Amino acid sequence: MINREGLEYLVRLGVEKNPVLELEQGTFSMKGLDRVTEPLADTLTVSTLTGLVDYIKTNTDRLQSELLIQVKSHDDVRLYSPLNEDREREEYIRAKAILPNNIYYDRFIGTEEFNIMLQSSFVDVGDKEVLLKYTGLIKDEAVKSTGDDGVSQAVTIKTGVASVGQAVVPNPVALAPYRTFPEVQQPTSKFIFRMQQGPKAAIFEADGGAWRNQAMRSIKAYLEEELKGIDNINIIS
Repeated sequence: MINREGLEYLVRLGVEKNPVLELEQGTFSMKGLDRVTEPLADTLTVSTLTGLVDYIKTNTDRLQSELLIQVKSHDDVRLYSPLNEDREREEYIRAKAILPNNIYYDRFIGTEEFNIMLQSSFVDVGDKEVLLKYTGLIKDEAVKSTGDDGVSQAVTIKTGVASVGQAVVPNPVALAPYRTFPEVQQPTSKFIFRMQQGPKAAIFEADGGAWRNQAMRSIKAYLEEELKGIDNINIIS
């Protein structure tokens, strides 16, 4: 009499010889199958568009096929291969911008910190100089009696060594924070500028995020110019 171990061995032997079963209900496999895929390259990371352009121009990895650059966002650009047989793309290199970490939106902060933020992380265009004036000259006790009609505010500022005067806070204001790669022009957009007792100041985005599209267009234009003459490059954003 054949024991259990012997029967199991014979079943396994049959499966190994013919793992595919043809039944009335269809074709079945007695084993799970995993497809062997092609190895993919490790992604390089740089922090500037210049690094991305240099990688493509020097062709360090001898890439001969069509290449795709995707401007994924205002601070993220990637270089891909075409789809392979497994319908996958290799990501050869990624440019991720290093941006200031001291820019605060939708949050009231002290005027001294606000002043430092403007001077260190905003381009010298638009209403930057005006805001520096207001945050630098406002008197601490003046904000208690701030006039506010919902759009503009009136505050008391120092107008001389011993004199003070009323001033209307501008609204909206045009500012250009460092928000994208340094190789392209920083987009200028509108912000709502508000002050409150403390004194404290805050800015709130007022362009619906349109600056992101502007930055992406600038990145694409920069890459098209820098990579002019290289025929196997396609750029999308």
